[in-house]
Amino acid sequence: MIGKNVNNHLISIIIVLAASPYNLFAQISFNNFATEVGINVVCGNTYLGNGISFYDYDNDGWDDITIASADGDPIRFLKNINGSFVEQTLNIDQNNWQNRQVNWVDIDNDGDNDLFVTSDDTHVRLYENIGNMIMNDITNTSGMLIETFYVYGASWGDYNNDGFLDVFLSIRDYDTPNILYKNNGDNTFTLANAEAGLLSEGMLSFCSAFLDYNNDGYQDIYVSNDKPNTHNLLYKNNGDGTFTEVSQISGSDVYIDAMSVTVDDINSDGWLDIYITNDDSDSVLLLNNGDETFTDIAVSAQVTFNSLGWGAVFIDADNDKDLDLYVSGETNGTVPGYLSSAFYINNNDGTYSISNSSVPNDYASSFSNAIGDTDNDGYPEIVVNNINHDNIFLWKNNTEPNNNWLKVKLEGTQSNRNGIGSFIEISINGEKQYRYTLCGEGYLSQNSATESFGLGTAEVVDYVKVKWLSGIEDVIYNVSSNQLLNITEGSNTLSMGEFETQNSLLYYPNPVENTLTLTAQNAIENIVLYNMLGQEVHRTTPNNVESILDMSTLQEGTYYIRVIIADITETVRVIKQ
Repeated sequence: MIGKNVNNHLISIIIVLAASPYNLFAQISFNNFATEVGINVVCGNTYLGNGISFYDYDNDGWDDITIASADGDPIRFLKNINGSFVEQTLNIDQNNWQNRQVNWVDIDNDGDNDLFVTSDDTHVRLYENIGNMIMNDITNTSGMLIETFYVYGASWGDYNNDGFLDVFLSIRDYDTPNILYKNNGDNTFTLANAEAGLLSEGMLSFCSAFLDYNNDGYQDIYVSNDKPNTHNLLYKNNGDGTFTEVSQISGSDVYIDAMSVTVDDINSDGWLDIYITNDDSDSVLLLNNGDETFTDIAVSAQVTFNSLGWGAVFIDADNDKDLDLYVSGETNGTVPGYLSSAFYINNNDGTYSISNSSVPNDYASSFSNAIGDTDNDGYPEIVVNNINHDNIFLWKNNTEPNNNWLKVKLEGTQSNRNGIGSFIEISINGEKQYRYTLCGEGYLSQNSATESFGLGTAEVVDYVKVKWLSGIEDVIYNVSSNQLLNITEGSNTLSMGEFETQNSLLYYPNPVENTLTLTAQNAIENIVLYNMLGQEVHRTTPNNVESILDMSTLQEGTYYIRVIIADITETVRVIKQ
């Protein structure tokens, strides 16, 4: 497998390297500092690798690391204590089987994280956190099957919008279909394949992710399948507890050795895109066209990898407001023509440039990776699970902190407690970014529960909007940079985006798309609209208690409106979307 097409790989890599302006990207810098922060973990030698989680499992505000490992080795729990790590032993019985993915997930919405573990040589296991990280094995009473299947990935989402997280299991077997378990809300699950309308044949599946690809408020499922004779699947959520498989009509029916499902909005258009790694050929980047179809742009974006690709994560490494990409590879750097890994820097023009000098000496056989923030400085790190290697990699982000950032952590009330399946939107002078919350993604991985946004030089975010699975929207305005913003569902809702000044001037909606309504107790005498440069862009004299201001032709961004009512001047700030 490795020996074929070596010349073609060498030529393509030489071309990419020659075209890559490394000197322009010297500001992005990582170094492996696992040993320096107390990590010394060997995860054994598992065929096709083990997973990793970079998730704050004990809710103390610091991203911890949980590592799946080979047969005979225990799951490793590394607690983050102010940026350094100490290995913990949790009360998990028989913790020495070969495990594939570890998920921390609040299955019962009680505010602490439960643990779910997949395996391909024994049955899955579910542990309820009964408080203070005391884990109770509830597998036998959960309703989940205790037969041994070749279970690799597990992804969690709320496909029926009942407020409880369900789980989709990817089974790498031609004889066994993937499994969807519906959460009954009482620590039990029901096998839901038939009622949900899932395919009944085995598809040799590695991983999946819950996502809302058409922005209809219901979570769909995308599945990566190994081998070119088993195309990838896209299950469209019909909104009634059933799915329709639409990969062919959506253009997402990829026929490759598909490994990962990495989801993000790479071009900040509000539609979720998907990156899929491949084995010894081009990886795929599915750009969401916004009409329930996708287009593969990996070649034009220059992110094909052309090696033995596995885990992948999008990351704004330098907080410059666009998403970079890191890909792990199976080779260890000793095979000519095959990258061990790749760090792709976003050029902010629809293309990426490879800059492996950003992660120097990244040479190991690696399968899974995840992102988090070890020291809470707002610059994210990358953790990588290596097989048959001296230690895992923990890539410390040493990029010069020239840019600002914002981190957002969600807590659901009507939606699931983890806030999984939520869209987070921020706006800076009309320039928007989006994040979508997932649990179980990439290749056998779990990223931090805290979503990170790069702000560039901006010191204030005009607004942060969260659209929860419940349909509730929370909006927070004028958010300062360089902070962690905790948002609880329903705590910042506004009827139609209404605001009222001290002198009873009411204006809505804010943000505004087309028209802004202003009402007052007395007649509004004069309205003047200014842009951020202080230039007047509109003036009117309504002489009425209500005025409707047409802003549909204005560019997106922040505007100030001066309103005169009975010789009193009010100035309000609005966002044009």
